Amino acid sequence: MQNKGLIKFFAILFALVSIYQLSFTFVASKVKNDAKAYAAGNSEKETKYLDSIGKESVFNLGFTNFTFNEVSDKQINKGLDLEGGINVILQISVKDILKGLSNNSKNPVFNKSLADATADLEGNKSYLDKFFDAFAANSKGTVKLASPDIFANRSLQGEGGVDFQMTDAEVEKVIKRKVDESVESAFGVLRKRIDKFGVTQPNIQKLGESGRILVELPGAKDVDRIKKLLQSTAQLEFWETYKIEEMGNFLMAANEALKKTEITTVESKPVVKDSLSALLADGKDSAVSKKGNNPLLDKIIAQGGGPVLGLFSPKDTATVNGYFKRQHVKNLLAADQRYAKFVWGKLTTIKDAKDKDIEAVELYALKGNRDNIAAMSGGVVTDAKDSFDQLGKPSVSMQMNGQGAKAWEELTGRAYTQKSNIAIVLDDIVYSAPGVSSGPISGGRSEISGSFDVTETKDLANVLRAGKLPASADIVQSEVVGPSLGQEAIDNGTNSAIVGLLLVSLWMMVYYGKAGWYANIALAVNLLFLFGILASLGAVLTLPGIAGIVLTMGTAVDANIIIYERAKEELRDGKSLDEAVKSSYSWTGAMRSIVDANVTHILIGAVLFIFGSGPIKGFATTLLIGIVTSLFTSIFIARIFIDKNIGKKADLTFVTNFSKNFFTNFNFDFLKVKKWAYLFSAIVVVVSVISLATNKLDQGVDFVGGRTFQVRFEKPVEAGIVKEELTKVFGSAEVKIFGNDNQLKITTKYKVEEHGVEADQEVNKLLFESLKQHFSADLTYDKFVNAYAGKQYGVVQASKVGPTVAEDIKTNAYWAVLGAMLIVFLYLLISFRKWQYGLGAIAAVAHDVIFVLGIYSLCYKFMPFGMEIDQHFIAAILTVIGYSMNDTVIVFDRVREFLDGNTKGTFSEIVNKSINSTMSRTINTSLTMIGVLAIMFVFGGESIGGFIFAMLIGIIVGTYSSLFIATPVLVDTISREDKKLIEKQHQES
Repeated sequence: MQNKGLIKFFAILFALVSIYQLSFTFVASKVKNDAKAYAAGNSEKETKYLDSIGKESVFNLGFTNFTFNEVSDKQINKGLDLEGGINVILQISVKDILKGLSNNSKNPVFNKSLADATADLEGNKSYLDKFFDAFAANSKGTVKLASPDIFANRSLQGEGGVDFQMTDAEVEKVIKRKVDESVESAFGVLRKRIDKFGVTQPNIQKLGESGRILVELPGAKDVDRIKKLLQSTAQLEFWETYKIEEMGNFLMAANEALKKTEITTVESKPVVKDSLSALLADGKDSAVSKKGNNPLLDKIIAQGGGPVLGLFSPKDTATVNGYFKRQHVKNLLAADQRYAKFVWGKLTTIKDAKDKDIEAVELYALKGNRDNIAAMSGGVVTDAKDSFDQLGKPSVSMQMNGQGAKAWEELTGRAYTQKSNIAIVLDDIVYSAPGVSSGPISGGRSEISGSFDVTETKDLANVLRAGKLPASADIVQSEVVGPSLGQEAIDNGTNSAIVGLLLVSLWMMVYYGKAGWYANIALAVNLLFLFGILASLGAVLTLPGIAGIVLTMGTAVDANIIIYERAKEELRDGKSLDEAVKSSYSWTGAMRSIVDANVTHILIGAVLFIFGSGPIKGFATTLLIGIVTSLFTSIFIARIFIDKNIGKKADLTFVTNFSKNFFTNFNFDFLKVKKWAYLFSAIVVVVSVISLATNKLDQGVDFVGGRTFQVRFEKPVEAGIVKEELTKVFGSAEVKIFGNDNQLKITTKYKVEEHGVEADQEVNKLLFESLKQHFSADLTYDKFVNAYAGKQYGVVQASKVGPTVAEDIKTNAYWAVLGAMLIVFLYLLISFRKWQYGLGAIAAVAHDVIFVLGIYSLCYKFMPFGMEIDQHFIAAILTVIGYSMNDTVIVFDRVREFLDGNTKGTFSEIVNKSINSTMSRTINTSLTMIGVLAIMFVFGGESIGGFIFAMLIGIIVGTYSSLFIATPVLVDTISREDKKLIEKQHQES
């Protein structure tokens, strides 16, 4: 080996750099463990402790030192499935942005195009592209995007804007730029909010040009609070309000009108004596005295007063909203009230007639106008702080700019004169509606008070300081992982890694003896390099990422196996040890096969990285890095020890007494049984296709959308009973035992298309109410839903995938599989210069994919572990494609070598010799991989059970197809003339 000294230098340097990079992870882990010990399970105390030492030195190297924040930035970060926390994908509403850019255009073509774009859920096509297509189809050239009532409005005119003469194509470029600017603005607002939230190492990133933003909050635990914080647009407005005395006649008239259209039932609840009933009562025949005969008034559950028209149950708000939207009800408003805007207050708790706590919301009527614009907007707020009001209750104080201060003084002056109230409205929710009793308020300072707690005022001040989002942000995909589940994943992953490493190392020693020890040293160095690169890249380690590392152990020795098997052949041919080693490490020896096999593997990994997301991208990252480090250590590190052995004239045979006779005289006629192989595979393919058509697949929420909850109970539960209970409230639900019999995986599509915080809270509460009978009485809603250290029961993991995201994921999956097969086919075509090699490989891969899909289709209903088709499964399929190609390429390389060499015999005999000569490598690599995967399947935990099972089946089938499908297809597709020419050359030689 040339430049041995240089390779040693770089290897030592790389090892030192890796140790240096990993040292930050060890230090950060120690500090975090100290924080956990100090906090004793109090997560808030733990976070404060880490924040307090953020700028303190925790790592001193003598010549330099690092603060905890610097150490944290350089460590290997754990993904949510290992750390616990919340991961959401927010979809910034491009529809809202377009409405804003058009100044809420009333143009019918424009609005129909918005509606059509919303209805079109075609995968991987942006909303903006859908809108442009819909507009072109609806306008048919009669209406232009540059129309004055669409985008050529005053706010978009000027340099870089839209003018009347522009074509639709020119306007599209401007609008795309404006939408990108709005998404960038939303990205900035969300980053400011998250930075103030108080979690360590938050991650936020834009996802391409989709208008989607990924937010990861490791260690975050309060699910409802975080979702509300992220989705709040912070649209702060100040409105003048009507009083109950002004709206009473309308409410009475609306109630009478609704009597004629609504079927009402008599209720047994008592009449509530409130200000509205007193105002409207006109004698013994008053409508309000007859409870159960008033569609609107009967829904009032508590007294109003001033600007509050009454308090209603949250479940009735949608019904009441529907009443006010009816045209015949709107017509009852007085002329000066026709633009009244009815909105709800913040959720509060009151006492009912039996002194029991019940939830209620207040109804307000705002003084609207033709354009539905508030008297003042929150854009004038320059600062906001959480504080306490004069009564000592939590509040938020705000400071306005000069323009806002002047408008605020005018607004409060008018309210003082008219004895009216000013509603402070955030995202269409009234937080308070104070009166003004001391004259106009100057200086631009104001205060929001109401039924807040300290946490709410902190969050409200945070979003006001960060600013409003340019459009609504909907959570279209989310995942919540409890820290306890994360720790289990770490333990499972560590166990499988250790056992896998021991198994591979033991087998290499048993099979190759001293050379196996050298391979094990290379494997250890490979792991050091792998983790060092992960740390230097700031990569995020996920559970599938750990699976990728364990898988790398199985493949790391593959290059050594190929080299060692080649060296054994050279020694059997009579070469000296030195000559055999040099030949095996040459291009004509093992290097060509190693390069071809690993290039196909890298191509598959690249496809996984491009099309994958979250944990799958982590799996692809570790896989790709592992391939590179494995090649380096197998080729160079192991070679250093082998050359040192040769230099000392020591004996090195690459075998042990146990393995010396393995495959030495192996001679099986693979082509003779090809018809039986074809028949068996054809039956498998037909059965699989029939099962896929009839039994179908168990598609996970990644592909069909939905909500999934992993719920752990105190004792075993019956899945069937829980399914019946949940079907009553959700309409439909799928319930399966997940791992142990006290743990269920619950899936429902209930309100999956509704992205607001209210919908998520409703689902969580319904789930809790339905399941709480299976838990002890002390389990509260917060303990059931939220994550916290040491959590044993309740929701330990939850995820949601909206239908649009599911469609995109499914489209990505199709393209990933087809793209991977096409890329590998093209590479083999270029490398082998004959299309028959590519066809043979693709035939084997297609066979393997159909086989695995068939197994999953046939078995998912009765297997004791999850067999869902999701992103993890697609990653497994792509990995199977990679390893199937790897096996096939090794055989094809030997076929090419023998056909280009002097091997005598007929075409079929030469091919059979090629297959038999690679059997030791094929079986060795496959057994190593199967052993590692089996260990991961046993010790890796239920979270990746289906993922590992797919790869396990795929490797077994891939080994079979490389021997009995790929090579026979290659032989059968080469023309008879080419075969005769080859046979003539080899008989003459």
